[in-house]
Amino acid sequence: MESIHELLGYNNIKIIQNPEMFCFSLDSILLADFIRPKLQNEKIIDLGCGNAPIPLFLTLKTKSEILGIEIQKEVYDLAKRSVALNNLEGQIQIINADIKNIYQVIGANVFDIVISNPPYFKYHPGSNINRNEFLTIARHEVKIDLQGIIREARKLLKTCGFFHLVHRVERLTEASKLLQENNFGIRRLRFVYPKTDSEHALLFLLEARANMKDDVKVERPLFVYEGEDYSEEVKEIFNFKKKC
Repeated sequence: MESIHELLGYNNIKIIQNPEMFCFSLDSILLADFIRPKLQNEKIIDLGCGNAPIPLFLTLKTKSEILGIEIQKEVYDLAKRSVALNNLEGQIQIINADIKNIYQVIGANVFDIVISNPPYFKYHPGSNINRNEFLTIARHEVKIDLQGIIREARKLLKTCGFFHLVHRVERLTEASKLLQENNFGIRRLRFVYPKTDSEHALLFLLEARANMKDDVKVERPLFVYEGEDYSEEVKEIFNFKKKC
């Protein structure tokens, strides 16, 4: 059943959710916060935008044009209506299309920033997948894999353009190899830990640049929880701290 929520603590931004179909994840907002767009005059694209949490969050940081690509028609509809609900049609455009070869539709080497919060899990016969097709496509590499996303990002970006990715730590080596093969240089890396006392990171946030060499800066860790509550940093990202 659909419902309208505030985008976390941002009561000036609303998002349409449907738990039976698609709800945005914490990972999307952490990735959106990680991105450093210019205030304006950039072209930004989110590959696999879901119901548009990243484009909506980025309007808090930039006036630049933002494009979202979403393959699932019903999820695309949620995103498009969320954009309209916030009167952001002049800044955000949502397209219902496959990520594969999208550059042939919207143009090659024209974007300053490409973003992806992709499916985390490889798909093969026998994979333990969700019976809900919407969630399966969001979580498993059914429609596109990591290699396909990185290749598409390279075709979309201008020289020296930025690619931003969130993914599980166990796939960092694979991501690094694919980025190198596609002439990306990793510039920023940040590890996300579930709790302050967690032994191992769960996710990484990554920034790479097209046609640049690696010059990696590893930023301080991000901890999601302190005890049973969100960490102070996550509260600030979510705008919860200001509301308390």
